Amino acid sequence: MNCNTRNKDAALVVFSGGQDSTTCLLWALKRYREVVAVSFDYGQRHKAELGCAKEIAQRLEVEWHVMDMSLLNQLAPNSLTRSGIEVDENAPEDAPPNSVVDGRNMLFLTFAAVFAKQRGITDLITGVSQSDFSGYPDCRDVFIKSLNATLNLAMDTTFCIETPLMWLDKADTWKLAADLNGLDLVRDMTLTCYNGIKGDGCGNCPSCRLRRQGYREFLERYQ
Repeated sequence: MNCNTRNKDAALVVFSGGQDSTTCLLWALKRYREVVAVSFDYGQRHKAELGCAKEIAQRLEVEWHVMDMSLLNQLAPNSLTRSGIEVDENAPEDAPPNSVVDGRNMLFLTFAAVFAKQRGITDLITGVSQSDFSGYPDCRDVFIKSLNATLNLAMDTTFCIETPLMWLDKADTWKLAADLNGLDLVRDMTLTCYNGIKGDGCGNCPSCRLRRQGYREFLERYQ
């Protein structure tokens, strides 16, 4: 089914409290009568993002839930789940970054779908982007389409996974936030930094560099 033909009653947003998911939350609030947000606690080193998620959800008056996904921390040791592993700031181009948490988006979307079905919600929204792929295989469009089909078969439901940022680069994501009247909120209240620093972040980790470069390009391109 084409997502654009669906009834826009309700949607569930996979919400980390970071730039991308917050932009998606703003996007959903413009399109759905009811929006629910769900975050995941998997022992991430930047766990402060959960506090940001709660704060943003309260400010936007969005129902917010957090799920315990601590098993993921046990299964996938890497720089985002182990404080003793430094984030690789200069990963080789032919190798995935050591911040890849294997299966993370698959598990998050699967649990989100189970939760959503109990609420009668079939539209799931996530902030993955193939344009900012950066070595994360579960951010690709082909993966999302595959998982969408699998969830439909697994639960005999017609889910629709919406990916508003799939073909946007970081500059365009900033532009979308601005168009949604949420630029200040996204810039100041979100946490994208792998080292858990809100707003502009540490400035050195790969996530901060991507965010900062995107913001500069946004200003150059659109301001």
